[in-house]
Amino acid sequence: MTRVRAGSTTDVPPGEGRVVEAGGRTLALFNVSGAFYALDNACSHRGGPLGEGDLDGTVVVCPWHAWRWDVTSGANMNNPAVKMACFPVSLEGDQVWVDLP
Repeated sequence: MTRVRAGSTTDVPPGEGRVVEAGGRTLALFNVSGAFYALDNACSHRGGPLGEGDLDGTVVVCPWHAWRWDVTSGANMNNPAVKMACFPVSLEGDQVWVDLP
């Protein structure tokens, strides 16, 4: 695992997501009531930018084709057997860190 800085807690307001570049990858970073989650940004359906999707609780809706993903686990809401890559997130002060393979 490689630990990379993905931004600051102030970069992603509660209830929203952002597309961030970290460790040579494009990630979708989400803030769910102060808890941060990171997924691969490219939706596994057609590559839509999940970080630009609407966040409803812990579910992000892909802006391209409305596929819905649980940001806490990467599981698809219609078929939980289908998953997005999900990465561990830690906070140090106001800094957001992600562990990448």
